[in-house]
Amino acid sequence: MRKFIDVLTLLKQFNIYIHLGDRLWDIELAAIEIDNLYRAGLLTADDYAQIKLVLRHEHEMELAARS
Repeated sequence: MRKFIDVLTLLKQFNIYIHLGDRLWDIELAAIEIDNLYRAGLLTADDYAQIKLVLRHEHEMELAARS
């Protein structure tokens, strides 16, 4: 996992499709869905940590672009 699109592709494997019309909201909802998948035992701890890093980075980049 290196980009937000990779996270969205992973979510699609679980039939989770995200498009709220605002990229920041999409990132935040993806983080919630990833948390739910991890709690359900569907992601390894390593995958979860890597995905959360990607989402945090994308979130920070989006916030910086808006300011």
